[in-house]
Amino acid sequence: MRTGFSLRPGQGGTKRHLAQRGEHLVCVRYRYGEKLKKRFNTIEAIVEETYREPERRAFRAEEIVGLRVYLKETELQNGIRKDREIRYDRTVELGLEERVVSQEAYNSRGR
Repeated sequence: MRTGFSLRPGQGGTKRHLAQRGEHLVCVRYRYGEKLKKRFNTIEAIVEETYREPERRAFRAEEIVGLRVYLKETELQNGIRKDREIRYDRTVELGLEERVVSQEAYNSRGR
């Protein structure tokens, strides 16, 4: 079965589902069963919502971490290595712990 396309709530083809699910509707997908020669209309909806505090990974002081630095922060850019990696203990000294990028996210950007 292959997915043809996905529609966001409010686009044509989602009105009926939007009326049923309201703000819980995430998307409507059209899938195609080649052998059965049928089109299936599926929805993704939020069924439960709970508050969850993100887990913070503990870093060793000497560990090199990825750091989120914004374009306009030229002073900060000049203060760390060009590839935006910095020792975790230095990150703590600068008060930038909230900007540490998870290793998975950092690696997925081609680093």
